[in-house]
Amino acid sequence: MLVGEYTHTIDAKKRLAIPSKLRKEIGDRAVLTRGLDGCLFLFSMKEWEIFAEKIGQLSFVQRDTREFKRIFLSGASEVETDQLGRILIPDYLKNYAQLGKKIVIAGLFNRLEIWDFEKWEAHKKGLENQADKIAEKMGEMGII
Repeated sequence: MLVGEYTHTIDAKKRLAIPSKLRKEIGDRAVLTRGLDGCLFLFSMKEWEIFAEKIGQLSFVQRDTREFKRIFLSGASEVETDQLGRILIPDYLKNYAQLGKKIVIAGLFNRLEIWDFEKWEAHKKGLENQADKIAEKMGEMGII
């Protein structure tokens, strides 16, 4: 299971080290794509296949589902970890997420999210301020 919050840096060659605790689950090959809320999603190949299959099953007739497919599938890039556990972040994804040098890698069960440090801190602060309201909604949905 992918969990935790890790701070790292992107080097001058646009490489990001995946924390050793997470590398085993991510594997040597993974898929990096546009995420939501201004971050990137990193999936193991197994989890990507599950996610992409679900997206692939969506109807192309509705505009929203076509756009959803475009965001995730056209933005996807297969990445490989090097001997030091680093992945190369393509320019278009680095630009999309507005990644600076300091990065946060957040584990979210079946994927990693890659955030610019400043954006993550602001986003996290907003989440923490709304935790009670979010928990109430989850309770109403029967999740907790």
